[in-house]
Amino acid sequence: MTKILIAAAIAAMAAPAFAGQRNVNQPAAPTSPAGAGGLTTGNGRGRGAQPPQGPAPKLPDGRPDFSGVWQVAGPVGDLAQGMPKGEEIPLNAAGKAEMAKRESKDDPEANCLPTGVPRVAPYPMRMLQTATHVFILFEGNIHSFRQIFVDGRKHPDDPDPTWYGNSIGHYEGQTLVVDTIGFNDKFWFDFRGHPHSEKLHTIERYTRTNLGTLKVETTIDDPVYYSKPFTVTFNGRLRPNEELMEYICQENEQDSKHIKGPAGTP
Repeated sequence: MTKILIAAAIAAMAAPAFAGQRNVNQPAAPTSPAGAGGLTTGNGRGRGAQPPQGPAPKLPDGRPDFSGVWQVAGPVGDLAQGMPKGEEIPLNAAGKAEMAKRESKDDPEANCLPTGVPRVAPYPMRMLQTATHVFILFEGNIHSFRQIFVDGRKHPDDPDPTWYGNSIGHYEGQTLVVDTIGFNDKFWFDFRGHPHSEKLHTIERYTRTNLGTLKVETTIDDPVYYSKPFTVTFNGRLRPNEELMEYICQENEQDSKHIKGPAGTP
C-alpha cells in the first residue's frame, strides 16, 4: 500500500490557530499530519538562521544554564537519524513484528497525543530551571510539558505509567543527566513506528555545547523490543527573542484521515 500524504493542500487546511504571529521574515514552520510530526530530520533543521555563537552560559551557582526557547532536540520522522554512522537500531524479532503491523493513521502523535521520550514535534520548546525542577514546555502537540526533579529524590517504587514517565535528574559538570522510567506503551518513537514497552528506561544527557546549541544524547533500554540498549543523539538550536505560541493540535485537525499505508517517514 502506498503511503499518501497530501502535503500542500492539507497543510493549508490544517494550519493551527495561533495566539500571535511570528516574524514574517522567518521561514514557516514545517507541517505534517496533525500539524506536528515528521517532515524535518530532527537534527536542528527547520526555521530560522544558524544558531547564535558564543560560550555556553552558566547560572550564578555554576550549573549550566539551559533556559530559553529551543528548536528541535530529538527524533521527529526517524529515530535512526540519531544513530552513529554505520550503526542500526537493534530491534529484536518482537520489535520488528510490532513495527511491521503499524499503520501511519494510528500514530498517536499524528492524532494529537503526546510524543513521549525522546521524540519531539518540529516546533519550539522552552526549558526552565529552578533549584528543584527542570521544566520543558512544548509549543507543539497539545501544549504538553515535562517536569524533571533535580532535588535528590528517587523514582517511586511503582510509578503509574504515563506518556512522559517519571524523570529525576542531576548535574554532572555542565551536563544535565535525566533518568526516566514509568512510561506507558502508547507513544511511538517516530513516524516509522519504532515501538517500546512499559519496561522502557531512558537516560538523557543535555549539554549546551555553546551559546546556541543544545546536544541531547538519549540512551534507550527496552528489553521487550530491542536486543540491547542504544544511544541516539540530536541537536537543538537556540531561538533568541522568541516566545512559545498557543497551538492546540485538536483545533481544525484535518490531516489524520488522509494518512494511509504502513508507518513510515513522509
